[in-house]
Amino acid sequence: MKQTFLTILIIAITLPAFSQKDKVQWYSFEKAVELNKKEPKKILIDVYTDWCGWCKKMKKNTFNHPEIAEYINENFYPVRFNAETDKKVKFKGKTFRKDKNKSRRPHQLAIALLQGKMSYPSVAYLDENNQLITAVPGYYGPKDMKPILNFFKEDAYKNQSFEEYKENFNSSLK
Repeated sequence: MKQTFLTILIIAITLPAFSQKDKVQWYSFEKAVELNKKEPKKILIDVYTDWCGWCKKMKKNTFNHPEIAEYINENFYPVRFNAETDKKVKFKGKTFRKDKNKSRRPHQLAIALLQGKMSYPSVAYLDENNQLITAVPGYYGPKDMKPILNFFKEDAYKNQSFEEYKENFNSSLK
């Protein structure tokens, strides 16, 4: 009886952690491009791999932070893209697929988005015309992610460096 109760208690405590729903409304790459045709927004692409610990941490701590998730959902078409997926992706008349001749076999779209600099996690940003703005490599917590998101959303990248922008950025995020 005690063992059954203990088992139920452990399941009840740990279940919410396993069933946590993503706060960001992720789209497939193709769906984000399609939505962008109807209502233009920038596209944010979280380029990750299944084996990347920092990718998992960024998804859990940064992308599931309520304020960050809300900001992303309102201002971007967010995409989670596994850099080692086997799925073919059609974009701008070209079919991208996994390159089977390389170790770790990155997907051709991941290579294009990261401009060959395969670092995970990385977040790539496309403008409203589906043109690559840049990719930002590395793990960023919520406080550090907020100015990056604003920098691209507000088109500040067009006329100043990120360092200049960050100096004047005020965030209420803690």
